[in-house]
Amino acid sequence: MSDAARRAGALLIALAAAGPAAAEPQVSVLDLPFRVTAMRGPSSEVAVAVATSGLLPLARPRSGDPAPESGEEDRAPVVVVWGEGGGAALSLAEGQIRTTLLGAEAIEGLAAAETPRGALPGSRRALAGALSAYLTGPTRGGGGLPGAAALTIRERQPMAVSAEPKPVPVTTATVPAGSDSVFATSRPRALRLAGKPAFLAATLTGADGGLALIGRKDGADWSVLARTAPQAGGPIRLAAIAPFTAPAVPQAAAVKGDGTLQLWSVAPDAFALVGEAPGYAAGPPEVDLAALVEPDQEGSAELALPSAGGTALAVVAFKGGPPRERLRAPLPAPAATGVAALGRGPASRLLVGLADGRVAVVAP
Repeated sequence: MSDAARRAGALLIALAAAGPAAAEPQVSVLDLPFRVTAMRGPSSEVAVAVATSGLLPLARPRSGDPAPESGEEDRAPVVVVWGEGGGAALSLAEGQIRTTLLGAEAIEGLAAAETPRGALPGSRRALAGALSAYLTGPTRGGGGLPGAAALTIRERQPMAVSAEPKPVPVTTATVPAGSDSVFATSRPRALRLAGKPAFLAATLTGADGGLALIGRKDGADWSVLARTAPQAGGPIRLAAIAPFTAPAVPQAAAVKGDGTLQLWSVAPDAFALVGEAPGYAAGPPEVDLAALVEPDQEGSAELALPSAGGTALAVVAFKGGPPRERLRAPLPAPAATGVAALGRGPASRLLVGLADGRVAVVAP
C-alpha cells in the first residue's frame, strides 16, 4: 500500500472515530410586508387574546404550563408581531413558520389591556388566573433611574350565580418596594411556590439592581417575602422562570444591566444564586429580549437570548449549575424588538425581532 493510501485510510478512521459534526443552526428571515416594531411570545396576554378573539379560528390557547412554577396558566401556539402598516400571527407547522396577516389596529387594541388604568405608563402587567400584578406610582431610584413605588395586586373573587348582572368583586393590595428601594420598570412575573401564587419583580437600590419575591405567608396580606442582595451592574431584567436544573424547583433567569446572565433558585423566604456568566444583552424594560425554550420529554428547559450587542442569538443550558452555551447563531442585524420560541426542544423555532424591522428565524 502506498504512503498516500495509508494517509487517506488513517484520515477516514480518525473522522469515523470523531463522529458526525454538530449541525450549525439555520438562520432565515421571514417575508413580511411591514416593518416589525413589537413582538409578543406564546405566553403573553396579546398572544392569548389574539387566539381567543376569533381572528385565528384554529389557534386555541391551552391551559396548564409544562413548567407550572412559572405561574402563567394560559398559552397560545402563536407569536404575534406588529408595526406600522400591519401585523401577523406566526405559528409552527411541520417545522415551518406560517404567517397569518392581521391588522395592526386590531393587535394594538388588544395590547392596550397590558397596561391597566393607574399602572406605570408603558409597563405591562403579569397575569395568573384570577390574579394580576402591575407597577404603580412613578418615581426614581437613588441613582436617578426611573422606577415604581409599589406593586399593585388585584384578585377577582368568586361570586354566586345570579339572574341579574353584577360586577365581579375584586380585592386590591398595594405592596411597597421597601424604604431603601423602588421597583424597576421591567414587568413583574408570576410563579407558584409550594402550590401558592406569587410574583417576582426587579428592584433598584440606588443604582444597583435586585429581585424581590412578593407573596402571602400563612394567610397574611401580600408583602415582600424575600429579596436578593443589591447587584452591581445596573437594573436587572427578568428573562424567564422555569425549573432549569431540577424538576419542580422554581428558578429565575435574569440579566443585569452590564450583560451578566444570572440564575437564581427561589424559595418561599430566600434567593440563592446558582451561577452566572457575562456577555449577554439585557434589552429595554418594555421588550422581552429572551425566551424560554421548553424541553421535550427527555430534556431540560433552556434560555434563548442575544449576545452582548445583539449580533448573535445564544441558547443557554443551566443543567449542572452555571450557564453554558449550547449554540450561538449569528444574526443578520442586531436583536431589538423581541425574542420568542415556538415548539419544544430540538424541534423548536426561535424568532428574533431585528433592529431593521425584520424577523429572523433560528432553527437550532
